[in-house]
Formats: sequence, structure tokens, C-alpha cells
Amino acid sequence: MSDAPFDTKFEDLPAELPLFPLNGVLLLPRGRLPLNIFEPRYLNMVEHALGHQRLIGIAQPTVDGQAGLSAPDGTALYQIGCAGRITSFQETTGGQIQLTLRGVCRFNIVDELPLMNSFRRARADFAPYKNDFATDDGTVIDRQRLLSDLRAYFEMENIEADWDTIKQTPDDRLVTTLAMVCPFEPHEKQALLESADLAHRCKLIIGLIESALRRDENGGSAAMN
Repeated sequence: MSDAPFDTKFEDLPAELPLFPLNGVLLLPRGRLPLNIFEPRYLNMVEHALGHQRLIGIAQPTVDGQAGLSAPDGTALYQIGCAGRITSFQETTGGQIQLTLRGVCRFNIVDELPLMNSFRRARADFAPYKNDFATDDGTVIDRQRLLSDLRAYFEMENIEADWDTIKQTPDDRLVTTLAMVCPFEPHEKQALLESADLAHRCKLIIGLIESALRRDENGGSAAMN
């Protein structure tokens, strides 16, 4: 990550983190996630975060739920999530908060703490993911194959795209954005979150897309290579 004045540094990451358990929602380091906050407990969570480094932990439930909605209290969570920093927020006249999180670093949930103002919290271990702060290391991805598959996948899913912009997007940002916005299944999004590096994450995206294309062609299920 760039050493900008407002960037969170690895050594400043907190030991405790508020948790936002969202179904089918993925946040990755350096990714941007817009959120609309309206439940009282999560409004409390945002106010807390604004006074404590502006960090919120996004974690997926291990059970299915409606995509984009929070999970009920007590729902089991995957043990790996990603912390995001509130980079902008706006209060609405309807008592909601619209905000944007920028992914900072993944973390392991060591254990959950008692509720605070009705929102969930966890003791977080960031140590295994210090490389999330590393700058681009020159990793090469199979960009041509990715873009070729992506065009067919977007056509299948009826997703409109600005291809001129996509072609000009750097590899890291492209892979991160695709992982976050493509309509993959929750367990697939979790696998993308847990990918070791950019090259592995790109390879997994290609595999998921090609598997979906084969299923569409065959009208049934197809195993991913």
C-alpha cells in the first residue's frame, strides 16, 4: 500500500475489531465496498468505528442467507475476514449512513467478544497477512485468457461493461474488482479471499468463470479444473 497520510499502517492495526457479518459480500485489500447502513446496531458500529481508526471487519457467514444482508446474531462465521477503513460517509435524511470501505488487511477471528451496543466484535489476528500491505511485486497473470473468458461470462450474466476501461485497468485492481463484483457463490468468494496471492486469485477467477460457462453450455453442473 502507498504510504499516504490517512493509510492504516500494519503496526497500528487493532487487536479488537467490530464485525459486520454480511451474506455473500467480499472485501479484499485495496478494494472499495459501498455500504448502506440502516440497522440501529450497525449505526452504533459505524459510530464506534469512526472513533477508533475507522476500521470495520467484514466477514461472511458459513450458512446461506440473502446476499447483501447481515446475518443474525450467533450465526457462525468464516474464520478469515478483511478489515476495511471508512474512507467516506454521508448521513441521509432518513437516518441512514452511506459509506465506503477501502480494504486494508485480512485477519483471522481468534474469538468473538461480548456484544457492544448490539454489534458483534472479535479479537483479530492480522499477523499472517502482513503481505497484504506489500506493493505490486510484478506478478504476471494470464490477462488475455481472463479478459476473453470475462467477455463471454458477462454476456451470459447480462452484465454491461466498459471494455475500454477494463482493458486499461492494472492487473491488481482488475482482479480485486472482479473478485468482489462478480456474482460468485459465497463459498467461492471466501476461497477468493483466502487466495495466497494475486496470481492464485486470478487463476481461481478464471476457473470459476470457465466452470460457469461450461455449466451454461451443458445445461447442468460441470466440475472446475
